[in-house]
Amino acid sequence: MLPAYITHPDCAKHEMGRDHPEAPERLGAVSDQLLIRGLLDVMQPYEAPLATEEQLARAHSALYVRETIARCPSEGYEHVDPDTLMCPATVRAALRSAGAAILATDLVIDRKAQTAFCNVRPPGHHAEREQAAGFCFFNNIAVAIRHALDDRGIERVALIDFDVHHGNGSEDILAGDDRVLMCSIFQTGIYPFSGDTPLGKNMVNVPMPAYSGGEKFREAVDMAWIPALDRFKPQIIFVSAGFDGHREDDMGQLGLVESDYEWVTRQLVAVAERHCEGRIVSVLEGGYALSSLGRSAAAHVKVLIGAD
Repeated sequence: MLPAYITHPDCAKHEMGRDHPEAPERLGAVSDQLLIRGLLDVMQPYEAPLATEEQLARAHSALYVRETIARCPSEGYEHVDPDTLMCPATVRAALRSAGAAILATDLVIDRKAQTAFCNVRPPGHHAEREQAAGFCFFNNIAVAIRHALDDRGIERVALIDFDVHHGNGSEDILAGDDRVLMCSIFQTGIYPFSGDTPLGKNMVNVPMPAYSGGEKFREAVDMAWIPALDRFKPQIIFVSAGFDGHREDDMGQLGLVESDYEWVTRQLVAVAERHCEGRIVSVLEGGYALSSLGRSAAAHVKVLIGAD
């Protein structure tokens, strides 16, 4: 039973203009490092399907889904916010990204893979129930979580978000759903300027100041996340895997390095082995300095698939 690796060429066709940090090259930066390190040799590749409107509407309003699809331009760009744009390929890429997370969920639930990593874009964790923002259009991880809960009969899932930016969209969609425990770490004082006050009792938010570094990051995981996860006993762990907290990435200033992402993944694998038979679905979120993104994602995947 090989770990799953899910992506699609359509995800590289979405673009938001020259010099935009959320660029198609991000996918190649990740896949190149996985290939160089031999990790793809021990993973089963899958092409991401297109998510359906019905699947998306488990996390978003049906009206928002329809309007977002209809908003996609036939040429040029359509601004969603000052930093988030749609091009003619955007909707298809976004449907593939959400579809990848759904497929990963099915593979793990059906025991065709114990773990899965989705190398997809656009990212999703800033997309709220009725609002695209922060380079995100559909909330890939929330769509997958609701698929697991509402369609596949799973009763408890955990969402781990270690992107440098608060996953405001995921919190907007999942706050108050007692079937979900969301644990997140993010830098305070940067986009989207939220998360300091949790929206629900099922949120374990750990805001961290700039330059906290790996020691404080690991302390927060040990003190806040792990006890909550052990109490909750999830049946599947979902990961919003953002690597923009790396010290080489100027989108944030947490000052993390590859070994921190390797370490946190090891903790999550241990939790998964204790409570959910090792089942983890990881979906790429942020990470914009291409070299550190590739190295950090490879460090994460190495542990995720048991190749460390």
